[in-house]
Amino acid sequence: MQDGAAAQHRAESGKEPPLNRGMITLSIMLATLMQTLDSTIANVALPHMQGTLSASQDEITWVLTSYIVAAAIATPLTGWLADRFGVKRLLGVAIAGFTVASALCGLSETLGEIVASRLLQGVFGASLVPLSQSILLDINPRERQGQAMAVWGMGVMVGPVLGPTLGGWLTDSYNWRWVFFINVPVGLFAFFGVSTFMPARTPGRTQRFDVFGFATLALAIGALQALLDRGEQLDWFGSLEIRIEALVAVLAFAFFIVHTATSGPGTFFRYQLLKDRNFATGTLFIFVIGAVLYATRALLPPMLQNLMGYPVATTGLVTAPSGAGTMVAMLIAGRMLKRVDPRAMLLFGFVVSAYALWQMMQYTLVLSPSDIVWPGVVQGFGLGFVFVPLSALTFSTLTPQLRADGTATYSLMRNIGSSIGISIVQTFVTRGTQIAHSDLAANITPFNPAVQQMLESGSRYDLAVLNQSITQQAEMIAYLNDFKMMFVATLLVIPLLFLIRTGPSAATVDTSHAAMD
Repeated sequence: MQDGAAAQHRAESGKEPPLNRGMITLSIMLATLMQTLDSTIANVALPHMQGTLSASQDEITWVLTSYIVAAAIATPLTGWLADRFGVKRLLGVAIAGFTVASALCGLSETLGEIVASRLLQGVFGASLVPLSQSILLDINPRERQGQAMAVWGMGVMVGPVLGPTLGGWLTDSYNWRWVFFINVPVGLFAFFGVSTFMPARTPGRTQRFDVFGFATLALAIGALQALLDRGEQLDWFGSLEIRIEALVAVLAFAFFIVHTATSGPGTFFRYQLLKDRNFATGTLFIFVIGAVLYATRALLPPMLQNLMGYPVATTGLVTAPSGAGTMVAMLIAGRMLKRVDPRAMLLFGFVVSAYALWQMMQYTLVLSPSDIVWPGVVQGFGLGFVFVPLSALTFSTLTPQLRADGTATYSLMRNIGSSIGISIVQTFVTRGTQIAHSDLAANITPFNPAVQQMLESGSRYDLAVLNQSITQQAEMIAYLNDFKMMFVATLLVIPLLFLIRTGPSAATVDTSHAAMD
């Protein structure tokens, strides 16, 4: 939608019907929510799928990794495809393909069928999030873009939070297949809305496709994602597979960098994006945010279920309110963006998020539901105040011609940052538990009076209970250390705020959008 502002100006001159912003926004946000929900909605259903599909514990995780890897590889294609075939056509194909792939997932009878269907889901769903962001920026004038980013951010960030809750309810009330079937009516409505209300745009790019650039970037991203997804299971660099994946990722990315730097215009990656200071800084920021803040969301469900014995449905209920905090913050932030320095809002969001992590550092093995809900709400509130101004600042100085490529890169960096962060905290939990268990067990000797009584009684049951208690305490220590690490990392990224500018250059971009109002 490169000529969105001009088209809107023509619309208001009477040459085209006016844009129905409300229906366009509703349609593309349903598509976005559908895609982001699917990144986590299947997680809680994995044990049920495992029995139906006769899969091992290792094999059933392919249901998750196949989707993530396919989406990661296909995301960089979004900009080129949007310019080559048009945003409306690409979005329609993506929604239709994702909906059909969801139905195929629900109908799958074997592991191979569902993995292939999830691969299709990832390929078609990869462009939904960046396209929705690009469209919302394009159909709204600059003074409304903060509110538009608040709406978009709710779909992107609330989806993964609500996914486990909705997935748990559907699995318990019906069966795991409805985790995928739920996308069908949503996808049909989104496809109808996009087909009916979105204006068609003339494709803008006619240059040939850079096969080598895409192939090397896709290989690098795919190898990195596979490394991150399987590293914890395979003991990281102790595994030959992980070493090979790391080598492939490094070599492929090195080839991609050299190719992009030496081939001039027409390469797959539009290096003009890096010349925009706000975009380059914002992309770095969203990578760090994905690594630092999104990873905390990965810690709570396993802690509550494995350590404290919470049922799946209850875990979803106590973690979901953090999404409510995010939604409220985004609505407030979208309205404040016109009157408050976005950097001040970012600072406030990071401080609030750090405070929530400090609260989580006080967790014990005995927690009431309110002890879990309120820190989550506070963190969600802080995250909402980070996401909206960051999205607006990142794209405030980017020309409309670069938006499709820019939003794809932005989404890709957020996802990679999130994958890296999640892998790091999960690794630290596993290793931290082992270290803490060794430290605590060192105090369990025959000279300890409590242990002497157990040995004298000859009860193996007492010793087993003692070992279980030590394991629980060790795991809790590991989780607390992870929360502490995330707290420190959140404070350390705050100085990056000085790299973002809000000056006249940001205000003068897209002046043609004024005609929209």
